Amino acid sequence: MSDSQHRSENHSLSMMYGTYADILFVLFPFLVIGMQRLWDGRLYETLMRPDLSIAAAILAGLAIGKFVLGLVTNRELGRYKERIVFFIALTLFVVLGPSIILMLSILGSVEVPGFVAFIQPILLIIAISLYTTAVSISNILTRYGTEEAVYGAGDRPKDSNEAPMPRPAPLDLPRRTGSDSL
Repeated sequence: MSDSQHRSENHSLSMMYGTYADILFVLFPFLVIGMQRLWDGRLYETLMRPDLSIAAAILAGLAIGKFVLGLVTNRELGRYKERIVFFIALTLFVVLGPSIILMLSILGSVEVPGFVAFIQPILLIIAISLYTTAVSISNILTRYGTEEAVYGAGDRPKDSNEAPMPRPAPLDLPRRTGSDSL
């Protein structure tokens, strides 16, 4: 195994650990709430409260942020814009919208229908999957964009001894001038 393959594997492994650390950090408060309800003997109540929908909405928002980051990182990745916009729309349509509707319906209803106990975990699983996908896409596009910008379309080094891996390019934002008005 070459040094560049080893470095790529380490980067992918680090990315995976970072992604799942984000997910665990988001889910931690909901775990504490669930454990307290388990202690009180009311674990089923967790499925009938909006907790899982809130977690799914948070992860969906984070996923949209990662998709947007992948979209704006490099302007030369225009051919991927439609795919990224599709994933943003999918996240809004499949997770964020239903999660918000469920939260509002659960909080505004006296009696919560039983299907909510099945829908909320499914939304959370989909949100975790979309967030993981968003991080992967964002990192792939960021890495691809910087390699193309530094080496050109066909000039990537074939061996790690030729040149070090490029660092991601910073986001180029337009500067405000004193004449700009809000």
